[in-house]
Amino acid sequence: MSNTDFLGRAIDVVKKAIEADTAGEYEKAYQQYYQSLELFMLALKWEKNPKSKEMIRQKAGEYMERAEKLKNHLADQDQSNKRKPAAMGSNGKASGGKSGDGNGNEEGDEDPESKKLRGALAGAILQDKPNIKWEDVAGLESAKEALKEAVILPIKFPHLFTGKRQPWKGILLYGPPGTGKSYLAKAVATEANSTFFSVSSSDLVSKWMGESERLVKQLFNLARENRPSIIFIDEIDALCGPRGEGESEASRRIKTELLVQMDGVGRDSKGVLILGATNIPWQLDAAIRRRFQRRVHISLPDVQARMKMFELAVGSTPCELGGEDYRTLAKLSEGYSGSDISIAVQDALMQPVRKIQTATHYKK
Repeated sequence: MSNTDFLGRAIDVVKKAIEADTAGEYEKAYQQYYQSLELFMLALKWEKNPKSKEMIRQKAGEYMERAEKLKNHLADQDQSNKRKPAAMGSNGKASGGKSGDGNGNEEGDEDPESKKLRGALAGAILQDKPNIKWEDVAGLESAKEALKEAVILPIKFPHLFTGKRQPWKGILLYGPPGTGKSYLAKAVATEANSTFFSVSSSDLVSKWMGESERLVKQLFNLARENRPSIIFIDEIDALCGPRGEGESEASRRIKTELLVQMDGVGRDSKGVLILGATNIPWQLDAAIRRRFQRRVHISLPDVQARMKMFELAVGSTPCELGGEDYRTLAKLSEGYSGSDISIAVQDALMQPVRKIQTATHYKK
């Protein structure tokens, strides 16, 4: 018998196991992981290619580790049920106890797996405000107005947003590097009286099969529980590139879960804003791009904005620069981004320090 028969069957079974695992049907997932491991072992026995054998061995090891975790979790759950009897539903979840937030979250009987995922996302919640106000952001007036419409106004004047008039649910900030997209998000975190989640691909991608999708789902559940809330995904193109043949299965599943959660089908997503930032919007998946209702281009600063940036970058440092000097610097820095101006000013501020290092005499 060819190993492809066993390998194909193993892949089919493990796909079902992952689906059950993602759905929280851990007993069913454990049985199917176990069944797939037996088929992987048979495929390994008949496989002749050393590289294929190594790949099968590696994948089987990952699924075995996941099966062991599920086994321990089910054993702990069984012990907990013996100590505290509860009515069980058909999918193995407790139907009694404290109810959740109406989104399917059962806080009273939350399983250890969900607690672990929530713990992993706890670092994404911005506890301290960055202390960056709107006036600290030079230029970018259209972007600031769009963010005020989506974040500030619904909180201060909720009575304005009734019927068909609703605040934006998704805003995409795009433009060249260093133009202030992330800086603008920090200003939103300061100005908005909301829970701010700042996440990147490293917060949502896990090496464990099926865990990345659950992290995405838990992120949106946390945002709904702590509304009004803002989910800021920096460099979103790293997570949501275009779908194609060369794409990995894990990447496709993350995108699918993100699309489902952003659409909010069957869920109340009121009070949750998704804020994305990217330098290459054309590299985003078309379906993801469509879910950002408002797209704001963060362009390179004009003369007035550059002048203000130079003033903010110098700050309270003692200097002899006046208004005309700042205007001259703004004209000479055509094509500079906000980041370029900040670096240029920082280098200029270090010049006196460099001079001190080479000095041989000092004036009293």
